[in-house]
Amino acid sequence: MDTARRVLVVEDEPKLAAVLCDYLNAAGYGSEWLADGRLALQRLQDGSQAKPAAMLLDLMLPGMDGLELCRAVRAFSDLPIVIISARVDELDRLLGLELGADDYVCKPFSPREVVARVRALLRRADGRLAPVTQQAAAPMVIGGFSLDEAGQRIAWQGQVLQLTPVEFKLLRLLLSQAGRVFERSRLLDLIHEDFRDVSDRVVDSHVKNIRRKLAALQPPQDCISAVYGVGYRFDPGVGAEGKVAG
Repeated sequence: MDTARRVLVVEDEPKLAAVLCDYLNAAGYGSEWLADGRLALQRLQDGSQAKPAAMLLDLMLPGMDGLELCRAVRAFSDLPIVIISARVDELDRLLGLELGADDYVCKPFSPREVVARVRALLRRADGRLAPVTQQAAAPMVIGGFSLDEAGQRIAWQGQVLQLTPVEFKLLRLLLSQAGRVFERSRLLDLIHEDFRDVSDRVVDSHVKNIRRKLAALQPPQDCISAVYGVGYRFDPGVGAEGKVAG
């Protein structure tokens, strides 16, 4: 078992948490269980303990609910997060994604599917954090943005964007083919190629998160354009006020 790849399960139903931990362990991951949202936040903020590789997060939690916890974690970490919840409404799914979750699984679910989704997110995170080798190609520069494929990083004039694995994958595609309009269905296939039963509006939620991070840059950037009824396009060199950045 690769205990270094530990998944934090934040779930207040002991039997369900035990099942998830068992399946994670069988898949070769370590597991850790907490039933309280506030304790989970303290655990993730504790610099004396090794950080988990991912988190499975229920929404209905004592201490601090899952949405609040997700928002708090995203303020300091790009830890891959999969929400597991009995809330099946699309609005709840979109809210979870807008707060920074990478995926949302509705109860009841197959534990094998949950493990598969964790594995997919960790695979993307591994690529994003892969060390740069001497043989790696130089970063691609587009409109002031630097796309480092080897290091799986995107930066604007030296400011590295703190992207989740899904956000990196989406922005990488838009950036690498600047000016091209991508349909929502195409972007959805890209970011959730191994998932099922997800809405096109999931793409809108991820793009909203990316735009928020672009707006926090200095100077702010607003280079992802929505094409009504179709999808999104990356327009390099456009600042937050619609002016070409020089």
